[in-house]
Amino acid sequence: MCGIVGYIGTKKASPILINGLIRLEYRGYDSAGISTVEKNGLSLMKDMGRVKNLYNLKGIDDLEGTIGIAHTRWATHGKPSKENSHPHMDNSKTFSVVHNGIIENYNELRKFLTDNGYTFYSQTDTEVIPNLIHYYYKKETNSDISRLLKAVQKACLDLIGSFALEILCCDFPDNMIVVRKDSPLVIGKGSDECYISSDIPAILSFTRDFYLLKDYEFVLLQRGSAKFYDKDLNEIDKETTTIEWDASSSEKNGYDDYMLKEIYEQPIAIRETIGSRINSNSKTEFDELNFTKEYLSSVNKIYFVACGTAMHAALVGKNLMEKLCRISSEVDIASEFRYRDPLVDKNSLCIFISQSGETADTIAALKLSKEKGAKTISISNVIGSSLTREADYSIYTHAGPEIAVASTKAYTSQVTLLSVLAIYFSEILELNSDLINKLKSELLELPKKIETTLTLADKIKDFAMQVYQEKDMFFLGRGIDEAVAKEAALKLKEISYIHAESYAAGELKHGAIALIENDVTVITVMTDSKLVEKTVSNIQEVATRGAKTLVVTNQDIDCNLFDKVIHIPEVHPYLAPIISVIPLQLFAYYISKEKGLDVDKPRNLAKSVTVE
Repeated sequence: MCGIVGYIGTKKASPILINGLIRLEYRGYDSAGISTVEKNGLSLMKDMGRVKNLYNLKGIDDLEGTIGIAHTRWATHGKPSKENSHPHMDNSKTFSVVHNGIIENYNELRKFLTDNGYTFYSQTDTEVIPNLIHYYYKKETNSDISRLLKAVQKACLDLIGSFALEILCCDFPDNMIVVRKDSPLVIGKGSDECYISSDIPAILSFTRDFYLLKDYEFVLLQRGSAKFYDKDLNEIDKETTTIEWDASSSEKNGYDDYMLKEIYEQPIAIRETIGSRINSNSKTEFDELNFTKEYLSSVNKIYFVACGTAMHAALVGKNLMEKLCRISSEVDIASEFRYRDPLVDKNSLCIFISQSGETADTIAALKLSKEKGAKTISISNVIGSSLTREADYSIYTHAGPEIAVASTKAYTSQVTLLSVLAIYFSEILELNSDLINKLKSELLELPKKIETTLTLADKIKDFAMQVYQEKDMFFLGRGIDEAVAKEAALKLKEISYIHAESYAAGELKHGAIALIENDVTVITVMTDSKLVEKTVSNIQEVATRGAKTLVVTNQDIDCNLFDKVIHIPEVHPYLAPIISVIPLQLFAYYISKEKGLDVDKPRNLAKSVTVE
């Protein structure tokens, strides 16, 4: 979960490191710390709480080092405390290390090191790493930099789990070593300097040229140079990748919060995600894919695999694939998929969705599917992420950096891309030509319709102010609207801490209606004309039992039947989830703000779940 930053160059490192941590704080904010190479050895400064607490540490302004590492923590092993915060040093204070990931065999390694005379001062899994490096370092007889490289390599080969590491050594004050396995890490190349980070946006203002690391690639950094080594320490060549994101897109640009900014960026994100793939006068294009009618006709099952919000996008994808392509589809939570021995084979197509492309369970599920012979597609917002490097094919949303922990524009971009993908498959299979042409035309109109939807913010805010103090809310929908109800309930839970549940509207009478009483709020999404009559009937059932009702719809209904109706622009039901979720994103946002909560950094959550 955690975020790590590093700098090696000619500038004072500490301000750069702290600035990078602030940009990465969405990855964790239990504690923070930095370590720099100073004239008298390695410095170490850290504390509990937010990154801003570092500014108050005695002596931090006196740091002059131009090489350093930094960390903002989301606690996994060990409670949030100063002792458990990173960086961690070995007993001799020769090494300083920051780590993102989980070391699964740390208990065994800790016992081994304790038996060899090492003492531990924290509850973390990370503290074994600098001490294990030191253990191997003592055994190396060389005095040059190869001694350090070999010690780091041997230590990493002993680690079971996931890690992204930045390592300083006081014996080699002009160097830093970084390495990753199953946890994100990028290196930004500047002029006579390098920036290291868990995520690209944290260092995008410094450079657009990045080295994207594979598992067990060791990097020896000096001022102005980077040498790359494989798992066996054979030197390898590495090319940079240029990232085209605008650095200013990582800033708030006048909005109170990143989440609100990102909600309002959705017209642009959708427009960019559609890109040149859809044209009303020609076939849909995916340069990244080369599927044939023969292959798609042989697919007997499509598996959509994801977690959280991405899984809700997958539910829409399932609907679209079955309706437009007539291919049986299934949605699986990645953490369940990988452990239930799924019935995947060479006739399966597995689609994996992750905003960051670093979700640990999703990556593991993808690897399992490949082992079983399935073709795999990744959908991510991050070029060069771990998921995209593992997949047979990768297609990208173009939402730009998403900083708020609660996903908004990444979700609607995922649903948009899945819509385009379903259309693409349908055209290859030569199905539903009239419907496909209509959907393509409507997709191109979506950005304007989203802009119209965003003008409803004040109406949504009014209702939010009426119900923000409630403890429970319920979300209903039928068909594809149920997927939106699930995502809306998750958004409310994530940032307002209100208990929220979603139900298929037809399931109300099978148990859930027992929870309805006076003044309970029930929110319903209703965008399919074929299901309006039945859904209205369900809402009336809760209204007669005293519920307050909010309806998000593009249908012609009697508004007097409900407490509040939000009318969104008319769109084909298959594409409606891209629009209907937006009022409910705003609803969750305004409730959280009224409660005085941190919208961008909700408690206990991190942006990327890079560990199990």
